[in-house]
Amino acid sequence: MSDTEHHVASASAPSPRSKFVGRVMPLFGAIALMATSAIGPGFLTQTATFTQQLGAAFSFGILISVLLDLAIQMNVWRVVGVSGLHAQELAQRVLPGLGVVLSVIVFICGFIANMGNVAGAGLGIKVLFGLDPRWGAVITTVLALVIFVNRYFIKLMDATTIPLGLVMIGLTLVVAVISSPPVDQAALQTVVPEEIDVLAITTIVGGTVGGYITYAGAHKLLASGITGPGRVREIARTSAVGVVATGVMRWLLFLAVLGVVATGTVLDVTKNPAGDAFQAAAGDVGFKIFGVVLWAAAMSSVIGASFTSVSFISTYSRRIRDREGLAVGAFVVACCTVFLLAGQTPVTVLVFSGGFNGLVLPLGFSVTMWIAWRRRDLLQGYRYPRWLIVVGVGGLALSWVLAVLAFEPVFGLLK
Repeated sequence: MSDTEHHVASASAPSPRSKFVGRVMPLFGAIALMATSAIGPGFLTQTATFTQQLGAAFSFGILISVLLDLAIQMNVWRVVGVSGLHAQELAQRVLPGLGVVLSVIVFICGFIANMGNVAGAGLGIKVLFGLDPRWGAVITTVLALVIFVNRYFIKLMDATTIPLGLVMIGLTLVVAVISSPPVDQAALQTVVPEEIDVLAITTIVGGTVGGYITYAGAHKLLASGITGPGRVREIARTSAVGVVATGVMRWLLFLAVLGVVATGTVLDVTKNPAGDAFQAAAGDVGFKIFGVVLWAAAMSSVIGASFTSVSFISTYSRRIRDREGLAVGAFVVACCTVFLLAGQTPVTVLVFSGGFNGLVLPLGFSVTMWIAWRRRDLLQGYRYPRWLIVVGVGGLALSWVLAVLAFEPVFGLLK
């Protein structure tokens, strides 16, 4: 080989650093997609609403949501990742027709949630720049289209959701410190709550791990090619880190709002309770910070909800699979159009969306646990850890109990 040929070969070969980045970025992208999908406008509204109602006792609900999140995501990521199949494909192989049912339910949940995400993005831009929320929704939709019409949209998703997630956590931490919450009360009532509200727990669980959110990170792993028994360690670590990241944001937002309501401030839970909390904590600057957090939460959730919802129908159509980015973009446009025609999504609908996701959560998770327990053939011969099955079954049982107890209260929200 000549010196010139050797130089060209060396220049074209990826460096160790680029190999590392290429391996790690999809993992962090999956973490960010799951975490930011779980932290949308509905999550902000739900947390502020229930913190106003329950005070420090809501910390128990957050603890239950984090524990359930761990039990669910560690199993869902492992089953989907090791099998290399989407959740609906797995359900279809367990029981013909079940995959279609799961796809329809998750797709509808994703569409409803995404209307709230688009509306939240519009409200965030209104807080920041004073624009009509409808214009804010359109601007956000256009930005999302820029990502999805690109042939490298998977990588662009990573480059967008990771920094948005860091911005949300950083700014919420600032407000949480400023509001000076009673951390001792929150810590005590995390384990010994004065009040337990099943509707609040089911709603926050559904809003942070139910519906499409259950599968956002796992389906992103599939899109990035991270599958098979040989990648199980990466899949397991990534799922745990994703839950921790989501849990940190839940606690920070809860503490930020708790610091405000503990002073006797009453939030308007019918309009913008989270915005009221940020403004009460840090004045006009706090309100602008809320605008940034709300838009970042909404934008990242638009990406997560759209990508995940379309992933549930792409397996049924080769045309959609071949043009998945365009299909996701069309989904965003449809959600924005319905929002513009219907008007702003009220707080009640955002809370109902989380509650409804909590009701449908056990269906898909039951399939996941059945595969982990009985269908080793779908896991490419992988021997599933028994301890993880026990954890998953415990989480599944709790999710069914919550769904049954909260069924009537959730639909009562629409009265």
